[in-house]
Amino acid sequence: MEGLIRKVFCSPLVLRIGVSNFSGAMESVGLATTLGSQFKEHPIHRWSVLNLDDGSADDYCSLVMAAGKSGSFKMLEPGKPPASKKPRKERNRGKSLGIASSTEVMQQEIWKEFPEDLFEAVIARLPIATFFRFRSVCQKWNSLLDSRSFSELCSQVPQASPWFYTITHENVNSGAMYDPSLKKWYHPTITYLPTNLIVLPVASAGGLVCFLDIGHRNFYVCNPLTQFFKDLPPRSVRVWSRVAVGMTLNGSAASGGYKILWVCCDGEYEVYDSLKNSWTRPGSMPSFIKLPLSLNFRSQAVSLGGTLYFMRSDPDGIVSYNMVTGVWKQFVVPAPLHLSDPTLAECGGQIMLVGLLTKNAATCVCIWELQRMTLLWKEVDRMPNIWCLDFYGKHVRMTCLGNTGLLMLSLRSKQMNRLVSYNVVSREWLKVPGCLVPRGKKRQWIACGTAFNPCLTATA
Repeated sequence: MEGLIRKVFCSPLVLRIGVSNFSGAMESVGLATTLGSQFKEHPIHRWSVLNLDDGSADDYCSLVMAAGKSGSFKMLEPGKPPASKKPRKERNRGKSLGIASSTEVMQQEIWKEFPEDLFEAVIARLPIATFFRFRSVCQKWNSLLDSRSFSELCSQVPQASPWFYTITHENVNSGAMYDPSLKKWYHPTITYLPTNLIVLPVASAGGLVCFLDIGHRNFYVCNPLTQFFKDLPPRSVRVWSRVAVGMTLNGSAASGGYKILWVCCDGEYEVYDSLKNSWTRPGSMPSFIKLPLSLNFRSQAVSLGGTLYFMRSDPDGIVSYNMVTGVWKQFVVPAPLHLSDPTLAECGGQIMLVGLLTKNAATCVCIWELQRMTLLWKEVDRMPNIWCLDFYGKHVRMTCLGNTGLLMLSLRSKQMNRLVSYNVVSREWLKVPGCLVPRGKKRQWIACGTAFNPCLTATA
């Protein structure tokens, strides 16, 4: 099946399939041309589309394309010879169908009966940004998000690299999303989020991001890709002090429901269940759980299965809460010496610690792994020394995002502003392009955010 899909999708013919042959909405529009966003003949009626098209053309299947000002794509020049000579049988077949090597004409009798299940299987495997350009072609393609069969196909596709939803200090009322696979920033506008208040992304699960209004302590859940939005019901008690927030799925996807936990600095907590659409207040933490927790929006909870883990200070350690059983636990884990700006992370079921290690005038980003037997942190990696030299003698602060094996680090001082990504599995450090707001000139630095798995079909 995979081989057939790859063969069909990557063929030059499929890349120039007329849209009329699929949807009946437009005629003689090549599929390569539909990758642009110029076709908006049918408005989107149920979903607010996130426009991920920045005018660039993606290079798929090693096809050589050049985007012109008109938005059309130019294939290989017809005067140039092909890379390899086709077999005589294949050339004769092309002649019998009236297909020239440079100007292939689609045959309706061939493509109008393209199997619907194969079509959806191909679309489900498209990169996220390309899928949104496809949705703008016609009503039928836009309605894929409402298709149960398409949702099932999407669930079978391996998850893409996590994206990051961030808030910058200069623009606290608007978010910015980063796609590590394409190394691109997007600036979505979530229509239903309050604009007169500061609303921060505090947790995520299954393609959904949980937002907290720090003014009135209201919670919202949204899919940043499809703009699906839900205003959660008010809680039984409004707490105005600092809180920590965590989010877990009931199953493997958001369709099975999710839970959200908020914890106050005095030990009060509440749990939201999406299946019941209500908050419950089990009570306070057990007396043996020592406070305080490290409550700030730069040090979020880590989710492993159905359990949330929070950092604790004085004494140093970790506090966990099982969202299924409702059981609290605590673990005393001494922090590494000379540590600052610590953040919990996760990779493959293993709890990680990310922080700045400062001694004298030297500062470096280090990665630790929690040893389950000894409950001690073991250093497993650190930023390359040549990068750390830029921190020498500077007062550096760090914000760390991500708990699914891919991290984004925002490092800043008065003289420096740097974004770095780190892959826990491959131990690869990469520089992230600066986040520029539309029509802006100054690079923004990240105040807070969360990693989320881009999912087209996640709804709250």
